[in-house]
Amino acid sequence: MANKTSGQMAEKKIEEALAILDGLGLPRQQQNERSALTLLSLLGLGPKDQWGDASDPLMGITPMMDFFREHYGKKYAPNTRETVRRQTVHQFVQAALIVANPDKPTRPTNSPKAVYQIEPSVLKLLRGFKKPGWKSRLRQYLETVDTLKKVYAREREMRRLPVNLATGRKIRLSPGGQNILVKKIMDDFCPLFTPGGDVIYIGDTQKKWAYFDSDALARLGVRTEEHGKMPDVVIHYREKRWLVLIEAVTSHGPVNPKRRQELKALFTGSTEGLVFVTAFLDRKTMVKYLNDISWETEVWIAESPTHMIHFNGERFLGPYEE
Repeated sequence: MANKTSGQMAEKKIEEALAILDGLGLPRQQQNERSALTLLSLLGLGPKDQWGDASDPLMGITPMMDFFREHYGKKYAPNTRETVRRQTVHQFVQAALIVANPDKPTRPTNSPKAVYQIEPSVLKLLRGFKKPGWKSRLRQYLETVDTLKKVYAREREMRRLPVNLATGRKIRLSPGGQNILVKKIMDDFCPLFTPGGDVIYIGDTQKKWAYFDSDALARLGVRTEEHGKMPDVVIHYREKRWLVLIEAVTSHGPVNPKRRQELKALFTGSTEGLVFVTAFLDRKTMVKYLNDISWETEVWIAESPTHMIHFNGERFLGPYEE
């Protein structure tokens, strides 16, 4: 009987969280059990807790899913972690319901250490749920939420990393993660090793790509829409007739033999010779991947920007005919 009562309390609390999400105007795709549980975890509310007891713990995705299981008996498979992040947490951030990495704003959102916290004005609002005046306070909040969204969007934009292209165009990369290294590639590697080169593609931690000149790539004989398989940076070095493919390694692997073959297949038809480069922030990171790096590729280390390491003796920095 106790278990039945506990289960009923859990379902009631989930229903209340769903009513809040509906009242806040969240899209239908976020009005589901997963989103309700996410909201409850970020408020630290178990089935028996009162809304007035809501708190603001810092939580990562995995601790949220642990909370679902421990407090509500809802077990989500580990491989649904990305679903929680991309289809609930991301939308909560965009709606200004929660704040990403308030302890370290420059931490990338896809970092394993990423944490989230309920936005202070939302916490204050939700502590008054079911109390007299709730609808009036909700209405007042909804009148100001657009301003709040703009403030957080502006703060996120200010933290982005500026990159200047050779054409004079400026783009901004998402902060943190591999984008720190991508910026160093643009600022240091390109002027030294591909001076005057045309930027064709720049990946971005959050947006998949920050810049893509598909027409320029097509003129070189390559047509692709497979952004997920693209290297992090692609440069056309006209002077040498090279297409330089650069992987920025912070958490993912270098140009290993398998990756080299994937890139060769992706850029089949290129009228320019392919040059494969793996970029690291420092030597310490490179050492971790040393055994994986493919022959007939190059390595650039940002902490020693004027030097390169050549993984073969036949030639230095250039394409190989096969």
